[in-house]
Amino acid sequence: MSHADTPGHQSGRPPKTESAKRMKAIMTEYYLDAFSARDSGKMIAWITSGGPVEPLLAMDIIPIYPENHSAMIGASKMGSEFCAQAEQMGYPADLCSYARADIACSRTGGGPIGGLPQPDMLICCNNICSTVIKWYEIQARSFQVPLFILDTPLCHSELTPEAREYVRRQLDDFIVFLETTTGKRFPHDRLQEIGRLSIEAQRCWQQILDTAVHSPAPISAFDAFFHLGLIVTLRGSDICLDYYRQLLAELQTRVSQGIAAVPGERFRLIWDNLPIWPRTKWLSETFAGHGACLVADTYTSAWCGSLEHLDDRDFLNSMADGYSRIHLNLGLDHMARTMLGFLDKYRADGLVMHSNRSCKPYSFGQYDIQRIVRQETGLPVLILEADMVDERCFAEGQTETRIEAFMEMLGQK
Repeated sequence: MSHADTPGHQSGRPPKTESAKRMKAIMTEYYLDAFSARDSGKMIAWITSGGPVEPLLAMDIIPIYPENHSAMIGASKMGSEFCAQAEQMGYPADLCSYARADIACSRTGGGPIGGLPQPDMLICCNNICSTVIKWYEIQARSFQVPLFILDTPLCHSELTPEAREYVRRQLDDFIVFLETTTGKRFPHDRLQEIGRLSIEAQRCWQQILDTAVHSPAPISAFDAFFHLGLIVTLRGSDICLDYYRQLLAELQTRVSQGIAAVPGERFRLIWDNLPIWPRTKWLSETFAGHGACLVADTYTSAWCGSLEHLDDRDFLNSMADGYSRIHLNLGLDHMARTMLGFLDKYRADGLVMHSNRSCKPYSFGQYDIQRIVRQETGLPVLILEADMVDERCFAEGQTETRIEAFMEMLGQK
């Protein structure tokens, strides 16, 4: 199936939203605050992207995300350099490129923003992968700072009452850890308010992604990769919520005016796995050149995927469910159902899966999901082999050939 052109299309990509122009200023201020934390009497915590950030904000601790920084390294095309440095330090090439880039950059300096401010503590949650545990143990030893690990058991089908209680008790331990490390009492009332803002921002983010249900889509997955930054770094803040409210209003205007993220949209595709950060622009232009818009992806949707399990009236007690039911902490059957739901919701013509050398939890099972998608929908599936940061794993000629063959197949349907 192909989708006819819609009035309102224009030649070339539409201009950037006003929100996108604000992003650079917001992130610049965020990092400036972090680098001047010592002067302002604030502490810094390095935290995994899927970790419980709201208690940190309640304690006025600045959260820093090494994974985000590694993505910036990849997008700046510095990933291969830092990954090679990590290998020279003794870390194998099979290790996650986020970890390799972060470890090498923290030892040698440099990078797109000159490295990260040193942490006062590290917070690790293994709901996204198990590599983060050893990665954060290495960094905790290097910086000689305390480390807290939140262990979330894998939800093969459901989160059992025993597993929920296990995680909930750890959240109490997390609060004690923060009180001990900072020497301050934990403000439970403030956590409740920050939790409310966090949930509202996640709802707004879901509405933003849902604008792509319209045809033509006003936003693509490549746009979502860019706008994702605040829901990760500043989730639970007024700045984050205001930003997404503005972006949502702009996208709703584009829907009403028929402004397309990919002018001349003919095909609608779903993306699975992390972005290939060094080549997002090339991939965006290559797919757009075929009239294909990647209207949704499993990666950016993960930051609002457990909304139904969070309670803005009792945020602390709902965190055990919310942080345990992250996309990558669920069983393969659930991931396959999620994919089928995406294909139906966004009326997709096909699926593009990034077989990511670095992210084993995300990439294991993709061939099973491919088989299920083909059996249940008959839709074509393209698998691209690459890495999220290390460009040495990307073959442009081979990738272009695969995309062209895939688009020819879609054109014949």
